[in-house]
Amino acid sequence: MSQDIEICLKEKQERNQVEADMELDSPVSDSDLLTDTLIVDSEFREPSFIPRSIMAEPDYIDEDNPELIRPQKLINPVKSSRNHQDLHRELRMNQKRGLAPQNKPELQKVMERRKRDLVFKQKEEEAQKKKSDLEIELLKRQQKLEQLELEKQKIQEEQENAPEFVKVKGNLRRTAQDSEDAQTT
Repeated sequence: MSQDIEICLKEKQERNQVEADMELDSPVSDSDLLTDTLIVDSEFREPSFIPRSIMAEPDYIDEDNPELIRPQKLINPVKSSRNHQDLHRELRMNQKRGLAPQNKPELQKVMERRKRDLVFKQKEEEAQKKKSDLEIELLKRQQKLEQLELEKQKIQEEQENAPEFVKVKGNLRRTAQDSEDAQTT
């Protein structure tokens, strides 16, 4: 096993030496570096060239022929939609602020919703407590009217529960008063 390691190390040193010699011997242009790469094959111990780019360069890049139709990148309808752009903008802003969407458990969502509702109700109650002078006076008048109505209802109930002779006597008094009023006028 140690022999294998020694052999690999020697091969690596030889490859490095061959690469260094190649660099010193021949001047290499930038275009050569981009298109081809020198690789020393460990099995054959020979340098071989493997093209870096597999696709051929298109012909229309160098030519300025106006009759040629140059390819254009297709427009993605999803990315060009207004809704997608707005959503993407909002997500970026939230990410900058640290408000990234979180996957919360259902229970936590429900508890937060209840808490919000409770705070909303408390604010409504506080708003009702802070009433103007006009509202206070109107409430007082409304309470007085309700009390008067209750008193009238009590009187009516008492009259309905009263015996029949009391009702007849009250009717006689009213008719007598009505007749006296009619004579005086």
